[in-house]
Amino acid sequence: MTFPDKPIKLIALDMDGTLLGNNMDVSKENTEAIQRAHDHSIDVVLSTGRMMLTAGKYAEELGLKSYLITVNGSEIWHSRGELVERQLLDVKFVELMRDLTDEHGTHFWAASVDQVWNAELPENLHDHEWMKFGFDVKEDEVREKIKSLLTAEKELEITNSSLTNLEINAAGINKAYALKKVCKRLGITMNEVMAVGDSLNDLAMIKEAGIGVAMGNAQDYVKKQADYVTSTNLEHGVAEAIELAIKAGQQEG
Repeated sequence: MTFPDKPIKLIALDMDGTLLGNNMDVSKENTEAIQRAHDHSIDVVLSTGRMMLTAGKYAEELGLKSYLITVNGSEIWHSRGELVERQLLDVKFVELMRDLTDEHGTHFWAASVDQVWNAELPENLHDHEWMKFGFDVKEDEVREKIKSLLTAEKELEITNSSLTNLEINAAGINKAYALKKVCKRLGITMNEVMAVGDSLNDLAMIKEAGIGVAMGNAQDYVKKQADYVTSTNLEHGVAEAIELAIKAGQQEG
């Protein structure tokens, strides 16, 4: 698979399974490659399912000066910590998914605007604003049953960040949606973006970016949709993709 020969002005990076290693750290190789991207006037944006609470510190440590996309595109932040945009998930669906977790006894988590709820929810869901709900279901049959029920709800966007989970946002809210908003603010197009990820919650941005890169450890379907498959997250695949993007830009110039 040949890396596309196309100049890039923005690199969007998923975090878990992509930028981060098993210890939730950013390798020296990835850190240095991000700095080289900056040296070549390429913006680097974290595009993650995480909340700002846990993604923001990585952006700060990496010296990122642009935007952050969090909660699968539900939020766009400026790296200065200013909220640019937020899209909410209707509480009626949080109620529905809470009932499904009770019925099937599944592990779950949910993101409100102020915290992550892990395996528990507040007594009154209406007291909070919600952005995402997640299921982790080891049993394939149960997971597919829940997915089928939720797919029938046209107001929901259903992806995953691993083979055993489901991640639910409001319909139309995904990383590509948010990236388009960021591109508009920066005065560039999606054709000038390289997006890198490993799971279904990365698929929209991988498909719609000028260069879509799947990690070597990515889900097979994501690899099939990508323009290029890099090394795994444990082999500094992000650094490899960034170096190839820089090289392609130099050749174009």
